[in-house]
Parts: sequence; structure tokens; C-alpha cells
Amino acid sequence: MAACPSCDCQSELGFDIKMAFQPIVNVHSKNVFAFEALVRGSNGEGAGEVLSRVNDSNKYTFDQTCRMTAIETAARIQLPSKVSINFMPNAIYEPETCLAQTLKTARKTGLPRENIIFEVTEHEKVENHSLLVDVFKTYREHGFLTAIDDFGEGYAGLNLLADFQPDLLKIDMKLIRNIHEDRIKKALFAAVQRAAEELDITLVAEGIETIEEYYYLKYNGVELMQGYLFQKPEVEAYTIPDFERLTR
Repeated sequence: MAACPSCDCQSELGFDIKMAFQPIVNVHSKNVFAFEALVRGSNGEGAGEVLSRVNDSNKYTFDQTCRMTAIETAARIQLPSKVSINFMPNAIYEPETCLAQTLKTARKTGLPRENIIFEVTEHEKVENHSLLVDVFKTYREHGFLTAIDDFGEGYAGLNLLADFQPDLLKIDMKLIRNIHEDRIKKALFAAVQRAAEELDITLVAEGIETIEEYYYLKYNGVELMQGYLFQKPEVEAYTIPDFERLTR
């Protein structure tokens, strides 16, 4: 594949990163569906501090470095499930070209592409909506799973969902927080859940922190969940949650 003329993803990033892994659990089958790879600094600094160092001049390198680091680390620690990788929608110039290094890294490490999920967050305003749709379609054509992260919180929302239906829809934690005692959140979540069912999209409830949130969502048909209630992210390591402690 030809080199991309409008980015500099092969240049040095200028700082080191690591990956932390947090499980996305299936609460019905009581196993781990995937681990989300979350960027951290070389000394364990949080994502916010790392992202504060990303700008227009290094965003392409940063995005590629995150992808490769997530795949290489997942293979090295023998992650026992899928790995979910965030990508920056504005750090992609041409879908096939920008995916080449990801495919090369997956082949090199032996990580099957069907075990890789690519998720885009709503936090960053998408500069080119049609390009993002093309990116998602390209990923799906290559056998990767796709997800929209933080749905309901940011910029993409229903417009993106109308043009592309991902495999997974991750509901933002603000809608989840104390949902068991908030009738408005219950109504909004139910509407999203009905739409997802009609579109054959699997929901993931993010940011589960209390047993009450967990029980409400479980008894209302949500299978995939993620949050501190199950396990906090661990740098270059993983833990299978203790599902028995959640059993009444």
C-alpha cells in the first residue's frame, strides 16, 4: 500500500505509552467477552495526562502507536479474549492505508483479527463524517468487530448510527449512573435498547459502579457490562472478575 501523503504516522511519538486492560463481561454466561485497552503513561499516568500531549502534529503517530501497543501487549500477556481498541476518528486519512500497520502487527503477533474490536468515542468531534463511515465499513470488511463508545454523551450519536450500524453500542456511563432510581434515564435507555434490538446491535453498559445499577440492567436484559464494580483497569495485566460475589 502506498504511503499516506497527508500524515506522519511513522515519525517518533516523543513519549512512551503502555496499555491497561479492563474487562467487558457477559453477566449471563459469567465470562469475559473482551478487554478494553486503555492508554496509560510509561509510569502509569492516566489517560487524561497522556491525551493532553496529543496534538495535530502527533495525532497520527499516537493513534498508530496505541493500536500497535494494544495488540502487541494483548498478545504478550496472552489476553484470553477479544481486545477492544479505541481509535481517533480524526487521525485517519485513508482507511485501507491507515489500517495496513494494524494488520501487519496482528499478523506478526498471531492475534486473530476476529478477536479485535475497534471502537470510536463520541468525545471527539468528527471532522469528516463520511470518512468515518468508510473507516467502519473497511474494518468490517477486514473481519474486525466495530463499536461506538460513549453513545449518548458526545458528538456522533444518532447521525452516525443512521449511516452505520456497529456490532456493539457502548452506552455512556452518565446514562447508566443511578439508572435504577431515575425514570428519565430508564425511559431513554429502554428506547436505545429497543432500537439496538431492531438493528441487531449488541449493547454494552459502561461505568457500572454499584450493585443496584448492575441488577437493574441485568434484569432488564443487558448481557454485556463494564465498570469498576467488576474490575478496574490494570496496566499490562488482566484479572478475570469474581462473578460469584455478584450473585444474590
